[in-house]
Amino acid sequence: MKSVLYLIVSVLLLACADQQGAQPPSRLEELRGHWVVINYWAQWCKPCIEEIPELNALDRTYDQVTVLGVNFDGATGQELAQQQQQLGVAFATLEADPSEDLGIPRPVVLPTTLIVSPDGELTQTLVGPQTLESLALATRQTTGGNTE
Repeated sequence: MKSVLYLIVSVLLLACADQQGAQPPSRLEELRGHWVVINYWAQWCKPCIEEIPELNALDRTYDQVTVLGVNFDGATGQELAQQQQQLGVAFATLEADPSEDLGIPRPVVLPTTLIVSPDGELTQTLVGPQTLESLALATRQTTGGNTE
């Protein structure tokens, strides 16, 4: 299962939007040993908008955490770039919904955040807005930041 999850994430990274958000890792090896946080967001979702600064902070603060977004409405290209810029999304956003490849149902509530362990296992599905603290706890990070 671990290898399959890393394979799926690596394929999805190839479809990552190279837009306003951060550059996605270019190789699978860059994610091994890292926590991966996959967040579903939408432009019209107020709790999603409120949560974006927390996700940006998580991605910026912890070296061993990679945050990837999924636009719930399936925006791609320029439309996705505009939404990312408008909402201040600084983390990489996937252009394809990974739910089917991960073998899970597509979220019906936003925001939804998937937590994938460094071993490649889906460990949690968090529903509702998260804080930096709740995300750090879910990914077992210490409050010092820049943990290796």
